[in-house]
Formats: sequence, structure tokens, C-alpha cells
Amino acid sequence: MKVVLIGGTGRIGSYLVPRLVKAEYRVISISRGLRQPVKKSYAWNDVEKIILDRNEEEERGTFGKKIAALNPDIVVDLINDKTESTYQIIDALKYTNISHYLFNASIWVHGHATTVPATEDIPRHPLENYGVNKAGSEAFLHEQYRRGGVPETVIMPGHLTGPGWTCINPAGNLDPLVFQRIGRGEEIALPHLGMETVHHVHADDAAQVFMRAIIHRNQALGESFHAAAPYAMTLRGFAEATYQWFGKEPCIRYLPWKEWCEYTAVESYINSTLSHLTHSDNYSIEKAVHLLGYKPRYTIMQAVEECVFSMLERKIITV
Repeated sequence: MKVVLIGGTGRIGSYLVPRLVKAEYRVISISRGLRQPVKKSYAWNDVEKIILDRNEEEERGTFGKKIAALNPDIVVDLINDKTESTYQIIDALKYTNISHYLFNASIWVHGHATTVPATEDIPRHPLENYGVNKAGSEAFLHEQYRRGGVPETVIMPGHLTGPGWTCINPAGNLDPLVFQRIGRGEEIALPHLGMETVHHVHADDAAQVFMRAIIHRNQALGESFHAAAPYAMTLRGFAEATYQWFGKEPCIRYLPWKEWCEYTAVESYINSTLSHLTHSDNYSIEKAVHLLGYKPRYTIMQAVEECVFSMLERKIITV
């Protein structure tokens, strides 16, 4: 079977492509050609690579048509952040013989949860444009499926983590110096009491959910699945575990929100932390475990350890 991966060299695609090749799927990777896969594998020698700029093609109204012209059996859409993009590609694919369209959404389609760990069927209350667009695509796809349209599945990863990039830190943002201070045994500051939660997922575990949804197509059609680590962590627990990983005693100061913002000073980090505190992510993976046989290989700390070790290797941080 022919699988087209849109965003094949990205974080999830870098792990999903080798899985597909080893399972003897014919793989076509669509990307802008700007970067190499995060995960090196000889499997890439058997992948057909096509360079397309999605934004440019969508402005011309040609992106969906070019994907459909490849006559895919399966399309895995990993870089779709706009509901309008979903409309365009589905409009083109519905005239093909595609057997499965898999959409990469996000746990942020939920917005705030009222019970935790939250399941996939709680009402959607997305808080930001990113979540609004992902939730809009999810609702559209499920409606299309119910009407006999394109067979689809939605996967909602947690905070993607792994080697080769910077992951969400114990302060709930992407400041790598938080990890550096922890590694040196220095003090860090957390907002409030550090009891809000984050829920990471290693990119390989996210890829595993996509792969299992492809394999278990009948169970996956018309459904949404979380792709996350086995459990969430509080910011406090995350920080303490990271100090311990470095062999240091935890040194954490807890500040009221206004004081923490003054301490942090960088607006992008403040905004990111506010988003993560507001969502306070904590999601159930039981549906993916039960229906797809999902078996996460990584806890949050195991995933973060790979990320932090990679940052040390690349000298993003020094300790």
C-alpha cells in the first residue's frame, strides 16, 4: 500500500517513516526540503521524497490536488494547522480511492478540562487559535466520515519531546536555561505552587499511535485518540525529577504569578507558561491502549532525558 506523509521529515514523521518502511509500505514523504529527519535510518533510502511548500500550493488551490494525484491509499497529514487546509485536502481526496486519512491534531483541542485524566469524548473548549483550528478540523473530519465521506482518524499528541529540539521544561515553557540551571544545581522559580500539570509524549510514541491506527484501521475509523505518556506530571514533580536526574538537590522557589512574570521577564516564555498553566494537561490514553494496542515506551522523564541529553550534546545548554 502507498502511504503519503505530509511533513515526513518532521518530529513525528522522522519516527513514523522507518516504521512504515519496515512494515513494507511504499512511502512518499512530502516536505519543503529544509531539514533532515531527526531520526537517522537506512529506511529513508527506500522513501520517495517530494518537495512541496504547502502554504504556497494552498494559496494557488493546488496542494490537495497534487496529493490526490499521487493516488495514495493512506495519507498521514502531520503539518496541518488550519481548518481551511483540511477543507481543501479533503475536497481533493474525496474523489480518490483513499482508504485512510490520518490527521495530526493536538491535546489542545480540549482547552480546559473539568475531570482528569480527560478522555477523548469531553466537550471541546479550545482556548487559542491553534486549538480552535485543530478542533475545527477534527469536527469537520468526523462529520465527513459520518456522512460517508473520506475515512479518517484523528490523533492528538501531547507535548512532543525527543532528541533534536527543545522540549517543554518544568516552568511550562521552552526556555532551555531552565534545564541548565537545574543541571548546575541552581535555583529555579515556578509559578504558584507548581501543582499545574504537563503531559509530554516522545515523538516515537506518537508515531506508534499513528502506526497502530493504520494497522487497526477498522477500530480507528471515525475516532480520535490521545497520544501521550502513561501519566502527566505536576510542574513541581517534573522539576524535582529533573534535579535528581542531574544528581542535584532540588532548589525551587515558588512565586505568585505577577512576581514570577517579573522574574522570567521574557514575554514569549511568560505567554507559553500561561498557556500550559491554563490547560494543565492531563489526558487518558486508555482508548488508544484498548482499541489500538498502544504501548508507550517512554514515561515523561524518559522522553525528557533524551531531549536534555541532546541539548547537552548540541551545546544548547552546558552544566
